[in-house]
Amino acid sequence: MVKFTGYQCSICGEQYGPDETISVCLNDAGNLDLVLEVEGIRKLSSPDQISASQEGSMWRYLPLLPVDDPGYPNTALRAVGWTPLLKANRLGAELGLGELWLKDDGRNPTASFKDRASAVVVARAREIGVETVVTASTGNAGAALAGMAAAAGLPAVILAPRTAPQAKVAQLLIFGARVMLVEGSYDDAFDLSLKASKAFGWYCRNTGYNPFTAEGKKTAAYEICEQLTPARSAATWAAPQAVFVSVGDGNIITGLHKGFKDLLELGWIERMPRLYGVQSSGSAAVANAYRAGSSTIEPVRAVTLADSIAVDLPRDGIRALRAARETGGAIFTVEDQAILSAIQALGREAVFAEPAGAASYAGVVQAVEEGLIGSGEQVVAVITGSGLKDVPAAMRAAGEALIIEPTLEALRAALG
Repeated sequence: MVKFTGYQCSICGEQYGPDETISVCLNDAGNLDLVLEVEGIRKLSSPDQISASQEGSMWRYLPLLPVDDPGYPNTALRAVGWTPLLKANRLGAELGLGELWLKDDGRNPTASFKDRASAVVVARAREIGVETVVTASTGNAGAALAGMAAAAGLPAVILAPRTAPQAKVAQLLIFGARVMLVEGSYDDAFDLSLKASKAFGWYCRNTGYNPFTAEGKKTAAYEICEQLTPARSAATWAAPQAVFVSVGDGNIITGLHKGFKDLLELGWIERMPRLYGVQSSGSAAVANAYRAGSSTIEPVRAVTLADSIAVDLPRDGIRALRAARETGGAIFTVEDQAILSAIQALGREAVFAEPAGAASYAGVVQAVEEGLIGSGEQVVAVITGSGLKDVPAAMRAAGEALIIEPTLEALRAALG
């Protein structure tokens, strides 16, 4: 079947055919939305058919994705998604929430949400016959692309700021990517990757640039609704009242918005969740625009321990604003200290989150304090990356372990 009918600019509305090989609008450089062939999907698929699938990955949603089956069975490329949705009973009770859920995407093959986007981008790259893929990244997107490209035998080049955490750089190198650490910020690496893709003919995966990234990220919205549905053969799925996710470039909240819109248009869910984007106060370009009632994203100088969402100029900020405003949600900020506290709190639910991943839960805490969510609502916090990505931050949150002599007396004394 025809998977998508073309592209549409998210700013001016200009439409392009499905055979175009463009990444942004030729008129205003606006982000492009892929337009799915909804009627065809309705005829060939349904919630109960997907729920009956034995596919334990995001590829269970292949009828709703703009790419064909990528192949490569039993590889990391086919192990992305279908991450657990965990009920946070203790944290929910402390916050007075009846149902708090944690979507733990740190369980993906390269330990972050970004695997979803990279899997679809690699599938698309294989379809159009490109020879090399490239991306700018603070670490997670690069690791995801390097891992998915390795599974497909596709050369990858990663440009990361020199300040990227060593654990993330190690992933890039282990997966066999050509890694260049840039003397500058993520935004400097982003600009260089665009120049390189044009100069060398590489396929650029950049978040907020390649329109297929949001198509991969939307699968988390599908999973949340399917996993919240009690009956596996239900004609429709259940949507939560509110979803919280961290925001850097803005592409994840954009992808979630797209996923929920797909399901609503298909008639597979009955309501749209409110989407809340959470930024660090030290990297708040999208939140600043939201507070000002503006649709213009002004760059900031990002300084935050949450490196995965440290972005001076978000490349998908306009659609991120739209996701919050159109759903009745919000974009707001939390302090880095609140993020560290969130890392420690999530550990009590056996979820190990990196700072950017924990920001979503810090946002839930703040939203409860501000009365943005009610006690009877289903709330989902999306945990976008594993704490193993940034062990120094985890140690700051948890504190140091005690060192004792190997005697029972010393153990008793330490236990108090």
